[in-house]
Amino acid sequence: MDSIEIGLVVSGGLLLLVVLGMRVAFAAGLAGLVGLIWIFWSKKGYDPAEFDWALGVAVKTAGQVPHSKVASQALSLIPTFILIGYLAYYAGLTKALFTAAKRWVAWVPGGMAVATVFATAGFAAVSGASIATSAVFARIAIPEMLEVGYDKKFAAGVVAAGGTLASLIPPSAILVIYAIIVEQDVGKLLLAGFIPGIFSAIVYAALIIGMAKAIKGFGPPVGGFTWRERFASLPPAAPIMIVVLTIVLFVYNPFGGEAWGTPTEGGAIGAFVVFCMALYNGMRWGEFRDALLETAKLAVMIFTIIWGVLIYVRFLGFADLPGAFSDWLTSLTMPPMMILVCILLAYAVLGMFMDAIGMMLLTLPVVYPAVMALNGGEGVTAAESTFGMNGTMCAIWFGILVVKMAEFCLITPPIGLNCFVVAGVREDLSVQDVFKGVTPFFIADAVTIALLVAFPAIVLWLPSLA
Repeated sequence: MDSIEIGLVVSGGLLLLVVLGMRVAFAAGLAGLVGLIWIFWSKKGYDPAEFDWALGVAVKTAGQVPHSKVASQALSLIPTFILIGYLAYYAGLTKALFTAAKRWVAWVPGGMAVATVFATAGFAAVSGASIATSAVFARIAIPEMLEVGYDKKFAAGVVAAGGTLASLIPPSAILVIYAIIVEQDVGKLLLAGFIPGIFSAIVYAALIIGMAKAIKGFGPPVGGFTWRERFASLPPAAPIMIVVLTIVLFVYNPFGGEAWGTPTEGGAIGAFVVFCMALYNGMRWGEFRDALLETAKLAVMIFTIIWGVLIYVRFLGFADLPGAFSDWLTSLTMPPMMILVCILLAYAVLGMFMDAIGMMLLTLPVVYPAVMALNGGEGVTAAESTFGMNGTMCAIWFGILVVKMAEFCLITPPIGLNCFVVAGVREDLSVQDVFKGVTPFFIADAVTIALLVAFPAIVLWLPSLA
């Protein structure tokens, strides 16, 4: 076998291990190590006397990956972004957000569900983890929706779908991971997530309002709030804007010139600001300890996946599979936009069997170079490109599309993590109930993705200003 064939066999074995239930981190690490051994041994003609040499070189190569690739300043954003979300919960910002959203928009058809979507979008602006967002609002929003007569399945679906917005709206851990994999500017990618994230929330809200108007007794509006009560709800929720502005100003200087700092510094200062708010609102030592422990658990899980997958990625480099896939994709006679749509559909199918982070880490080393080649290469100008944008903007646009597909995968059966989280928080709900309740939001996500593909300016306008 040549290196390409070895790459295909090992990649097929990896997918089989994942389908059989092995964790992505361990399956990728094992596949990568086996692949490296196979590649190095093949270079020696499979001489039995050289197997020990191939094993030693493969182990050393794999062993260098975790430190050499993960010892990156940019990756320090991940735990700080996650910590911001957990501290915001203990600072009382989640309850304040939901109260403000309820008083301002609950009067529309399906108002409590719409309020939940906008509240989760607001919380996403200080939380880098979709799982945390879903867990928090499963406790806060579902009881209030049930109280006014919502079906419990749909109420759970609203929370699970709303939690996915944390993947796009900065600070986003998944956007940081994408930026590191494809070696693009973290700041511009974070900026690019704002408008698509808000746009996604608006599409969700429009879906809920449409369902409330079409189905009798579905999502009754909730009124009775005075203008005084509405305005009084804003100051407790205002700290969210302080944190968002802190992070954005460190990424993008609106007055021109150099940025005021790095995204890493912005994330750290944002975490400190929320920590101070939590202390002011009476956070106790036990709550602070829980926030740190939950942050550590989620961060370690993400880093473990990164370590395992990067070993597999190192193997892919030796097998030259990304280059071969790019050559094959660009040789197809299909229109490039149709090829891109097929790639996104493949992500939708793959996401049914893998978690979002693992899916991105496994596929991007192969898929990203192919998409860039379709557009004309990394250094192509907008005038010469296929999709009408230069290489940097194409990388940002494709990143938002991939992350949006990752959002989609967080609510698709059989392993939609947000659905499992909501069911885990609510003992009166089964996972099947949550999956049924989230089904209408598949349509909303499909509409959103189609519009982001058709109108790239939705994604690229804000980062083009940086």
